[in-house]
Amino acid sequence: MGRLDFSTTESARLLLLAVFGVLALSVVLAEQEGENLSGLSNNPDKAIFAVRENGTTCLMVEFAVRFLVPYDVLALNGIDLITEQAAFTLPRGAEIEGTCGSTESEIQISWKNNAYTLRIYFSKELREKDIEIWKISKVQFVYDSSETSHFINAYNPGKHTASTHHLSALVTPAGQSYVCAAQQTLTLISSDHQKGITVSMYDVQIQPFDIASDFMFSEAYKCITDQRERLEETLPLILSFILALIIVITVVVYHFHLKLTAVQPVLPRDRSMYKNM
Repeated sequence: MGRLDFSTTESARLLLLAVFGVLALSVVLAEQEGENLSGLSNNPDKAIFAVRENGTTCLMVEFAVRFLVPYDVLALNGIDLITEQAAFTLPRGAEIEGTCGSTESEIQISWKNNAYTLRIYFSKELREKDIEIWKISKVQFVYDSSETSHFINAYNPGKHTASTHHLSALVTPAGQSYVCAAQQTLTLISSDHQKGITVSMYDVQIQPFDIASDFMFSEAYKCITDQRERLEETLPLILSFILALIIVITVVVYHFHLKLTAVQPVLPRDRSMYKNM
């Protein structure tokens, strides 16, 4: 009887472990499903990526990205090192992975057989007066300087990782998407002798949380730069309208003033004068 009880207990334990293993595997498989939607954009420089969980869009990114990466090459004297700049853009045909959570999300974009990988980390938090926001909390860029299409004659080529530090970018109210046509520039510090990598994003629309409709961004939150540029564009029109209004009002007032001050015929006050007329 003791052996039977032992085998039954062990079987039940193994069955429970198997069930939990299957459930855990299904969760892992469900949370990572990236889709490249760049073909929907008419802009050849703009990429559109989405992360879906359980068949529903949970993260969307639409932007154009430009990279400027310094690297060393050997000078003609064979002794000194000089710094060159590799400039390239994020290709539309990149591969996508990602994860979605209630307070943390991530998208990973790779291309050229993983020679380049861009990772963007998002977080959601409460700020003053219980206002909930989301932001980019970290950006990481992995690049291989032995990839010769962008790095020509790189000295001591290899893989390097560049990351931001204490980042709080694109701060947006929760439930809204961040929109900005103007260029947004981030500086990452590389493991290659602490070189500064420049990552520039423009024509941006991003939403990492609370997407209400599949493949659809929520209400747009425009960046301050776009708001200023729009004000600069409309301000001359507003001033022109005010000036024209002032001119019209001045002309009207002057016209009425002329009417009121026009010379009127003076009638005699003494009625006896009417008899002689």
